[in-house]
Amino acid sequence: MSAADSGPDAVTRAKHARRTPPPHGQQRLSRRGWTVVASGVFVLVFGLIGAFVRVPYVAIGPGPTYDTLGNVDGAPVIQINGQQTYPTAGELRMTTVSLNDQISLFGALGLWASGRYALAPREEYFKPGESDEQVQQENVKEFQDSQSNAEVAALKHLGYPVKVLVQEVVSGSPADHLLSAGDRLLVVNGKSIAQEEDVRAALAGTRAGQTVSLTFQHGNDAPRTGSLTLAANPDPKQEQGFMGLQPIDRADVPFDVKVSLQKVGGPSAGLMFALAIVDRLTPGAMVSGEHVAGTGEIDEKGNVGAIGGISFKVIGAREAGATVFLTPATNCAEATAAAPSGLKLIKVTSLDSALTALEDLKAGKATPSC
Repeated sequence: MSAADSGPDAVTRAKHARRTPPPHGQQRLSRRGWTVVASGVFVLVFGLIGAFVRVPYVAIGPGPTYDTLGNVDGAPVIQINGQQTYPTAGELRMTTVSLNDQISLFGALGLWASGRYALAPREEYFKPGESDEQVQQENVKEFQDSQSNAEVAALKHLGYPVKVLVQEVVSGSPADHLLSAGDRLLVVNGKSIAQEEDVRAALAGTRAGQTVSLTFQHGNDAPRTGSLTLAANPDPKQEQGFMGLQPIDRADVPFDVKVSLQKVGGPSAGLMFALAIVDRLTPGAMVSGEHVAGTGEIDEKGNVGAIGGISFKVIGAREAGATVFLTPATNCAEATAAAPSGLKLIKVTSLDSALTALEDLKAGKATPSC
């Protein structure tokens, strides 16, 4: 610095020069400014992730309900053609659970915070590598099986006969070269077949390598007889010979029962279908104006088994106006903990127990409760 630039005035000019902003277009952000920008970018990125990136969870909540005595999209849920039916009254409402696996982080948090939905890991409902289409196919098959089981249970209760069909043939098994799915079994190893238990009884005491004869019917063809050589049973607990087929009871009636309900999956509607079939085929109203809902998987013998999601089903039932809920006995504790006010829970173990409970309800008698 020269002598001319020394002294207090020179120091003042130097400080002023350092505070002078850069020319227009060359402003620089302060540290605080950069912090604000970085925070904004972080919030934006987090918002985009929360709004659009799917999380590996599913949201489970109350689903729609359907009156099995009523209509859906203009068509009766239960259609019986070729047989006299009777007027009904009231409702027999099947319940469902909604499941949404297309959820974002924010969506999942919102559903959870609502208290109406629960979150569960996706792998509990979707197997690794399984596509949505495969899951849908499995659900549809379970639903169709529940319809068939409900029909058999209801018609057996009403005294109609059943027939035994081949539900499935194991590939490469002794039966594979002789039978097909859908064939009717008439005689196995010299024993007449009237129900599926008869097939197992006919093979009692047999061994691998033994030849047995079968009389069966394919579609409307004439019955034919063939033979097969039994294989070793893959189940070490079963000592009898192995044919390689799964028998199943089906109704043997000259009329058709059809369930017209689409986009519903799973096996838990079986009980309510069976009750609706019995109600339509018998004089008098089963529920006499009551709004009854329920759930329960059913087998061909009419046994009612446990189902999932009952805590959501009781909520959906009450919101649909039901005052009575038919509850599988093994689901009673969970249903009791979640049941809304005004919903009476009736414990059932079978189709017969459900029918008896509804008769008692109509007569004003006590019913088994959870």
